[in-house]
Amino acid sequence: MATPTAATRRPSLQLCFDDHGDALLARDPFALMVGMLLDQQMPMERAFLGPYKLAERMGTPNRLEPARIAAYDPQAFAALAATPPAVHRFPGSMAGRIQALAAHIMSEYAGDAEAVWRAVPTGEALHHRLLALPGYGEQKARILAALLGKQLGVRPRGWREACAPYGEEGSRRSVADVVDTETLHEVRRFKQAAKARTT
Repeated sequence: MATPTAATRRPSLQLCFDDHGDALLARDPFALMVGMLLDQQMPMERAFLGPYKLAERMGTPNRLEPARIAAYDPQAFAALAATPPAVHRFPGSMAGRIQALAAHIMSEYAGDAEAVWRAVPTGEALHHRLLALPGYGEQKARILAALLGKQLGVRPRGWREACAPYGEEGSRRSVADVVDTETLHEVRRFKQAAKARTT
């Protein structure tokens, strides 16, 4: 059997440190967007496992489908997100944000989440597209742009500048820099030091 070449090998991610969860994030752009959306006020690994939990509960563990999520009854979807273990500390409000994100992908990109960054001409354009995603602010948009560039090869012209400072090569600022447990701990130490400087 032939060994996959670098050009055909599927990118891998280690963000939730669960084989199934990380595989979903690597192959499903919408799942990655949802993981980034959930990444606040809780440990990163739990946030990025959220998309897999939802996909599994919806009976589609290999894909998180924006069309189904957008069409879901809001109360039923909130209950799905809150089912133990909940996908977030605040599952009700986050369920609403996930549905808003799904609706945006359906209306603006016909359900094709990867179109947000596929063939985007510049880093600035990518930043604006990510910033327009419901639930995303300036920092979240820059971090996802850095993650796309550093780990998934999405590198339009000027991408590092557009997501500064998170695009800096060799940095340990955010989830964009996490590739294993060692870098996870380095990012945590950086955040703790930054928080200590502001208190």
